[in-house]
Amino acid sequence: MFLDFLIKIFEENKDKQAIVWKGRIFTYGWLLDKFHYWQGEIRSRGIKTGSVTIVEADFSPSSIVLMLALFENGCIFVPLTKAVSSKKVEFIEIAQGEFIFSIDEKDEVTVSKLSYVASHELYSILRNKKHPGLVIFSSGSTGKSKASVHDMTKFLDKFRVSRQSLKTITFLLYDHIGGLNTLFYTLSNAGLLITINERSPDGVLKAVEKYRVELLPISPTFINLILLSEAYRRYNISSLKMVTYGTEPMPESTLKRFNKLFPDIKLLQTYGLSEVGILRSKSRSSDSLWVKVGGEGLQIRVVDGMLEIKSESAMLGYLNAPDPFTKDGWFRTKDAVEVDGEYIKILGRKSEIINVGGEKVYPQEVENIIREMDNVAEVTVYGEKNNITGSIVCANVNLIEREDKKLFSLRLRKYCSAKLQNYKVPVKINFIDSEEKQYSERFKKNRFNA
Repeated sequence: MFLDFLIKIFEENKDKQAIVWKGRIFTYGWLLDKFHYWQGEIRSRGIKTGSVTIVEADFSPSSIVLMLALFENGCIFVPLTKAVSSKKVEFIEIAQGEFIFSIDEKDEVTVSKLSYVASHELYSILRNKKHPGLVIFSSGSTGKSKASVHDMTKFLDKFRVSRQSLKTITFLLYDHIGGLNTLFYTLSNAGLLITINERSPDGVLKAVEKYRVELLPISPTFINLILLSEAYRRYNISSLKMVTYGTEPMPESTLKRFNKLFPDIKLLQTYGLSEVGILRSKSRSSDSLWVKVGGEGLQIRVVDGMLEIKSESAMLGYLNAPDPFTKDGWFRTKDAVEVDGEYIKILGRKSEIINVGGEKVYPQEVENIIREMDNVAEVTVYGEKNNITGSIVCANVNLIEREDKKLFSLRLRKYCSAKLQNYKVPVKINFIDSEEKQYSERFKKNRFNA
């Protein structure tokens, strides 16, 4: 009923390859058979419509068909991956999980009943409508993770329109709104979904070469890692038609360098949040940070320099935080933007803005300048409290090769002073060993770990 359009595609493409997992091929016919199997299993185990079901997994054949069967049975689905293992107990408690499905390395499923009785008012909304639900946790990089509750009937609507069928890698995780977007886009267009075990430049590009991947959804941080590692020299990635990027602002220098190296690959900036999903987008050009977002059932506006979104597919609300919507239904994204006609440029999160004596500093702007310097592998700019100015600008820097730290610090400040106002020039510079990562397991930059 909820996935009728998807089941029809499975039936029409039974012999077509649907998923690659650990080198094995699974067809749409296999997906269809296992989908019906899990529908029966869910009912036989007493898992009713509206039950809150935790699924511990990454993308695999079983995790995908189980997710689909839970949605079709009207359950509330809560995906968790190893990336949040340290918060597993907390997340299960917040979600009030009633059943848990654990999927191991062999893709075998274990089902257990939990002690919670899910009674949140947002769940009641879904149960009254007999609609399937989705609970997605934010990364929590700026504080406590928030649990967004979605009505999946609204989430699924945009996938009912047929689009291009592509071979796609599942880079973004099973419990990420972008990862789910990748999954449903691919399956709803009878594409091929290539799952990966190793999320490294070599691991990803090796899969691109082997399976002739056409679409690669990744993060700006990962694009930078591909460039630094020069993994692109070791593999044939000529099959790539499009690379999409989102989850964080893209450094302009990284974008231009990638576009110069691969002028035939279309670069598309995506925009999305756990609360509103992934929006339809169009970059002004492959080497431009200006993007137009829109589509049916979606409106955007900018209030005091901050982006606000009104969407029919937005979440119902948070399980563990106050209602973030305005009285007239707009979601405050807390993303600072510039506007140029129909296009916007994402400057960064409001929480990341550094206030130096009343002046605003956007970390991305300072990082873009530092990246222009020789011998810089990675840089993360952040704010640190100061009794005189309120905050000071700090920078964590990874060097490509060893260099005298004092001389480099002088060179950095001199270079920045020539291109930025004085209050934007880093006061404190920390040198990070090459083994230390400046990004999370989701390949998103850490700004709050200094």
